Amino acid sequence: MADAAAEIDRAGGGQSVVTFLRNNLREYGILIALVAIMAFFQFATGGILLRPVNLTNLILQNSYIVIMAVGMLLVIVSGHIDLSVGSVMGFVGAVAAVMIVQWQMNFVLAAILCLAVGAVIGAAQGYWIAYHKIPSFIVTLAGMLVFKGLSLWLLAGQSVGPFPPTFQLIASGFVPDFLGSGKPNMLSLVAGVALACLILFLAIRTRRREQAKGTVEEPFAFFAVKHGAIFIALVYMSWLMASFRGLPNVFIVMALLIAIYSFVANRMTIGRRIYAIGGNEKAAKLSGIRTERLVFLTFANMGMLAALAGLIFAARLNTATPKAGLGFELDVIAAVFIGGASMAGGVGTIVGAVIGAFIMGVMNNGMSILGIGIDYQQVIKGLVLLAAVIFDVYNKNKV
Repeated sequence: MADAAAEIDRAGGGQSVVTFLRNNLREYGILIALVAIMAFFQFATGGILLRPVNLTNLILQNSYIVIMAVGMLLVIVSGHIDLSVGSVMGFVGAVAAVMIVQWQMNFVLAAILCLAVGAVIGAAQGYWIAYHKIPSFIVTLAGMLVFKGLSLWLLAGQSVGPFPPTFQLIASGFVPDFLGSGKPNMLSLVAGVALACLILFLAIRTRRREQAKGTVEEPFAFFAVKHGAIFIALVYMSWLMASFRGLPNVFIVMALLIAIYSFVANRMTIGRRIYAIGGNEKAAKLSGIRTERLVFLTFANMGMLAALAGLIFAARLNTATPKAGLGFELDVIAAVFIGGASMAGGVGTIVGAVIGAFIMGVMNNGMSILGIGIDYQQVIKGLVLLAAVIFDVYNKNKV
């Protein structure tokens, strides 16, 4: 593998590591920040942060934020915002509870219907935003109030539960170990190592193609260190999770969503057109892009992902409550902006949004372990969000 990496870079990277980092500070600064924050809390908590049980809980606790951040990234990249995701999430959880607990409906059918409800809600909001040019801030603020009220009405102000054990598995279940006895979970370990090898292989193949075209920008030293660190981190995380109970079901859902939406955003025409809309909507429209339809679809997609998050959250709590999702839209939006998205639209990545979500999650988890009160936690998270926005504005003005 080392020989292959050296072979593809005989001509050099074209610029120094320092220059490359300076030119790509937005992209790599957030990853460095996540590593630094995790290292700090790992030291401050005496190693509790990365214990297998806490690492698994960290994934479970932040799964719904990550799922909604994926959809919110596309909304913000298109130049809009969605303030209703927390209320939609809570409302869909309430709908699921009524269907499954009160009506005794099959949970698979109920989940499909709930995803459809979320997509319809997103489409309804997207219709006014895309085709009637009503500001997304106003439409989704109204949606936040409407669906918060509908949740209270639907549940009659009370919690509804519990859910069937089979439904709970989506949020609290783990992938069975088909390769061993479960201690450690060999399936999780093998899957993690295989994923690490696949990512390394794809990175080398991409660099080889860039080398052939003469478009390599990343210095080889930086390339080697970055992907070596990613490989080691993935294998280590796989071992930690395998030593507990293995891969949570919701982790598989998250991984699939991240892979699919990253491919759509980076490789497909529709993804590039969404970025074009955020960069300059008028220019995109003049170039033949159907801007209204794409904006409509981004909001419909956001509604569907909020519904999925609502199902997972309800399954994790094993009940639907009128206050479910309260304030979650703030964590989701903060995750996207901390992950490098621009307030003006047209800039941001799926992976960046996921990293931003985990920065918020690690901070919440680490501060809770240290016994920091919720009041101070809110202050610290607010300051981190402000710093991310200031950083974005500073970089934009610098260019």
